[in-house]
Order: sequence, then structure tokens, then C-alpha cells
Amino acid sequence: MSGERSSAEVSFRSPSPSSREGRRVAVATTTTTTAAAMLNVDTLVSLGRLAEIAPSPCGTWLAAAIARLEDEGSRYVHDLWKIPADGSPATKLTSGPWNDRAPRFRPDGALLFLSNRPIGKSPEEGEDQRAQVWALPSLGEPTRVTDEPLGVSEFRIAGDVLVVKTDVWPGVVHDKQREHAKERGKRGPSGLRYTSMTVRFWDHWIPSAAPHFVVIDAQGRRDLTPSADREYRETDWDLSPDGRWIATARAFLEDDQIHADTLRVIEVATGHVRELGPQARVSVHAPRFDASSSRIAISRELRVSDDALPRRNLVVIDLDGNEHVRAADYDRWPVPALWDGDDVICTVDEAGRTDVVRIGANEIASLTNARTHANVVKLGDRFAAIRSGATEAPRAVLVGVADVLGGAGSKELADPSGFDPSVTRGVRIEELQVPTADGKSVHTLVLFPEGEGPFPTLLWIHGGPISHFGDVWHWRWNPLVMLEAGFAVALPNARGSTGYGHDWAAEVWADWGGRCFDDLMRVTDALEARKDVGKIAAMGGSFGGYMTAWIGGNTERFAALVDHAGLYDLRAFKGVTDFPGFFAAMIGGDLERWSPHRFVDRWKTPTLVIHGDKDYRVPVGEALSLFEALQTRGVPSELLLFPDENHWILKPRNVRQWYEAVLEFLGRHLR
Repeated sequence: MSGERSSAEVSFRSPSPSSREGRRVAVATTTTTTAAAMLNVDTLVSLGRLAEIAPSPCGTWLAAAIARLEDEGSRYVHDLWKIPADGSPATKLTSGPWNDRAPRFRPDGALLFLSNRPIGKSPEEGEDQRAQVWALPSLGEPTRVTDEPLGVSEFRIAGDVLVVKTDVWPGVVHDKQREHAKERGKRGPSGLRYTSMTVRFWDHWIPSAAPHFVVIDAQGRRDLTPSADREYRETDWDLSPDGRWIATARAFLEDDQIHADTLRVIEVATGHVRELGPQARVSVHAPRFDASSSRIAISRELRVSDDALPRRNLVVIDLDGNEHVRAADYDRWPVPALWDGDDVICTVDEAGRTDVVRIGANEIASLTNARTHANVVKLGDRFAAIRSGATEAPRAVLVGVADVLGGAGSKELADPSGFDPSVTRGVRIEELQVPTADGKSVHTLVLFPEGEGPFPTLLWIHGGPISHFGDVWHWRWNPLVMLEAGFAVALPNARGSTGYGHDWAAEVWADWGGRCFDDLMRVTDALEARKDVGKIAAMGGSFGGYMTAWIGGNTERFAALVDHAGLYDLRAFKGVTDFPGFFAAMIGGDLERWSPHRFVDRWKTPTLVIHGDKDYRVPVGEALSLFEALQTRGVPSELLLFPDENHWILKPRNVRQWYEAVLEFLGRHLR
């Protein structure tokens, strides 16, 4: 972002519990006016959604999976596209009512992908809709590569070695897996029996069938993990370039009921297993082999204390177990994407954006310095990524290339999403640095619609809490929809936010309603002092919903509150969330201290409570308890419940209803 830098005198006048009357501080601002999409919710849900890119072996184009609306706008399905590296127009490779996704190339140039397309039957008559690996040759129609009874969730290819991750029923021979699943689905029994946590995850109960690694090569099909149970559920993994090794996180529950992930290497030829690195109080993410297949880069967390946020490091470890921490003094959290020679290419949250960074043995260099980047791949001798911004839908770019069209550090490629900048009008974006009580500052992005205001304004609080708001496109919570309706939106990165150093993120640990709340109140003070800001509402989801509930019982300064999937009674929440041990540690030992239910008798602000019934991360009981408490006390309140949604609202028609309800509620109380 660029723009003139200025300061404005702001007098704090918050009625929050910690009085700051009469204190005057300078709020540093950076202003940017840019062409931004003033899109409504119908436009938002109708855009193509770039999900993943894969580099062709020739280095001249990217295969991309892009979601589009299907079934009269009721669901999304993915097609595969060809996006040339020279910037020429994209062309569609597949189409139909099925999901074609997860593109990866075979060395011979054939494009492999996951699809639930039927085999010789129409989709309605197909045996099932489970995904298999398919191959799209340079000429001709797709052909099926795998026939796993319960389908394929992920796959990797190296030479002529294909490794898939597939569910397997325990105690059932391979040839009977499909029949067993069909019989259980039709006639039962349906009972699930557990002997340890976890019993459910996000929006589903943990099934009896468990993920296994299966190799398909010249020797046939072999299950490399025949006794696997829970080890590989929701874990990151990689296949070495020579096809000899699988590097995977292995999940297990420690004695303190907190999950850990160690680094496990599986030999493809034999299934022999080796454990690398620490075996306790550790979490491993994003393992990536180098070109020699002898080293693995990982993002690793070590829990050094029960009451502190784990520190994260970039670690390089070889197959003998020798390891080295790269950039040990780098106060950010790099996540490896791939290797380039001896360097590891990572993504890193950095002050409201996500950069692509090259980390060598002795130096760190940024390849980007604006917006947010993900899915970084090597395309010939260049890098490509998916880039997005607060005013830019996700698109493929070449990274590390200065180009006037693409902005600093990237060059734009064709964008078949339907996002049309010609239908935009100017939007003002300001970056505020609001001083905190302890001499630090809260970085806040504020987006304003056209005009002079004052605008009704939304203080959006991000989830996590270990997360951040950045210069990134949001499919679920897009501030541009609010701008189109005439609202301004403030996106604060209070304590708990990533991209500002470990300590800033760690200061929300076991302090949920403390410094983070104070940070948000000071941002609100700064907003209230502005002539272009009118009435203010607070809203958030997950931890943001928790903080909205905390606000409801601790201040009356907001005109309205929107609490989406928020925590309300931490005593009840701890026993029913899907990861109770971890959340108890993060909230702190004294659940009563930080529980918003304690202050509901003070609650006066009109509130919209939103929740999905299939949310097992923050179960729907939190919303029901809050709504009942507000109704009992006569607080103006409404409940919007989605019986078929989870922690997020994902179905297109439900997304429309979500935005329409929020905008109507806020408009009624803020205008």
C-alpha cells in the first residue's frame, strides 16, 4: 500500500471498564484510494473461485481448479482450466456437473486430478459419488486411474509412483470394502464406538473408516499403512521427487489431552516407518522434500510451556534425523511451500498481508511485498501463486516479477473468474496505527465507500484468535458487500494476530478478554473521533463472536452487535467442542474468568446471533444459550440458524441469506 502519511489527534472517551478519559494520542494513518469492487452478494456468490494451481512440466502453463455455481445456484462444482504463463487467455479443460479438482501433472504431461464423475453411467445412476484419480491426456477424454472402494481424498505423483490417501474400514478385506460400506449405509448399524478423543471434527463425527496411504505403481496396489487408525486424519504430507519416501505428520493425543503431530517417514517400497525429530509436545505442518529427496522442510511448533503460545520455526531435517532451524531469529512464522535449490520458499504473514519469502541458510529475501499469496509453485525457472487482496478476487500471478499491471513483485495472468474491475468505483483504504496501553500499536485496515460520510461503520473482529485480517479476499466475510450497502468496515489486528511477531500473537493466550479487548476499544476510540464515521457496530465470528459477546456484557458503546458462531459460556463449551484440551489451554485454566455469560445481566445492545447447527468446533448450544439469555432479559435480539451449515456458511443461497439478514439488521440499528 502507498499513500501520504499523516497523524490526527484523538481523544479517548470510551465508557469501557478501564477508563482513559482525557488521554490524547496520535493515530498514524496511511491512505490509499484504489479501484475496488463495489459488489453485492449476488455478484460475490456468482464469481468463479480459483481454488488451486499446478505447474505443467513444460513450464508454460498452469492447471487451475476453479469453482462455479451449479444446480440453479445451489452449490459449487470445480472445473479445470489452462492458464498460460505468457498472459494469454485461459481455456477450460473440463466441464460437467461433477467436481474436477486437485490438479497434478504426471511426468509424461498427462494431467491427473480428483473427480467424482461417474463411470459409464449418468450421475444419478452412479454407484456413488466418491472421488477417484483421473487422467486427462493432451488429446482425448479423461480416463479413470484409481478404483478405491471409499474414494480418494488426496494424492501425489512422482515418476511412475502414485500415492493416494483413502479411507479403509478396519477388519474388512479390500475386495469387500465397497460392499461393506454400501450395506452399512443402507441397513446399519449406525453406532460409533470410541475409546479416546477426538470423537468429532468440524462438522462430522469421526467415522470408523480411517485414512490409509496406498501406493499404485508397477508392482500393483499396496496399502502402506494397513493398521492405521487416527494417525493420518487431517495431517499434512508429501511424496519425495524420487518416489521413495512419504513424509507425513502423525497425529496422536498426549497425556494432557492436547493433540500433537510428529514427523513420520514411510518407505514406499516396504512400508517401513521412521520417526524424525522430537516425539512429544510438538506439532508439524507442511512437510516438503527437496529435489534430492534427502531433506524435508517443516513448520514446527514446540510447546515449551503449558500456559504459553508454542513457538514456530522453519526446520530442515534429513532422513537420518539431523536437523537445523533456519532463520532462528526471524520473528515471523514461515510455512514452507517448496524448495529452490538450497533455499526454502515460504509464505509468511507480515503486517496485514501474506508474502512469499526465500529463506536460505544465511539470508531471507521477500519475493512479494503487497496483498496475500497462497499455493506457491515452481513454473519452469519462475514461481507462480494465487494472489488476492481486499479489493481483488483470487487470481494466478507470476511471483518476483515487477509489472505495472500486477503491482509490486508479481505479474498477473489470465483471470477467468468473472471478476470485472470495469464495474468498480473508487474506495478509500486507510491503514491506522492505534497506540495501545503499553506503548505498542494496533494495525487496522479501514475501508470506506465513495463519498464523505459519516458512514455507519462495522468493527469486524477476526477469529482464531491466532489469525489476522489482511489485504486478502474473503469469500465468507467480504467487506466490499458492506461497502456497497453504504457501510465502512474496520479490520483490526489486535493481540492474537499473526504477522507482528510472536509476542503480539502470544499476548492473547490465557488472556482472552483482557488486552485484546482493550486494543479493540482503543481502535473504536480512534474511529469515533473521525468525522467520516457515524454509528458503530461490532461483529465477529468464532473468536470474533466470543469477543462480540464479551463486548456485549462489558460496554454499551456500540449501536448493534452481530455474533456469528461465537463462544458464550466457556464452562459448557469446553466439554462439547471437538478439541477440548487445546482450547482449555488457550483460554486459560480459569474458564469462569473469561466467560461472557458472567456479564449477560449488563447486556443492553441489540444483537443478531448466527450459528450453523452442524458446527462442532463451537457447538450450536452456545448460540441457543446466548439467545435465551438475551430474550429472558428483554434485550432486542434475533437468532439466525442454519440447520445444514457448520462453522462457516458455505452454500450459495445460505450465503445470500446471511448477508441479507446482517445488512437488514445493521441498517435498522445504524442508519
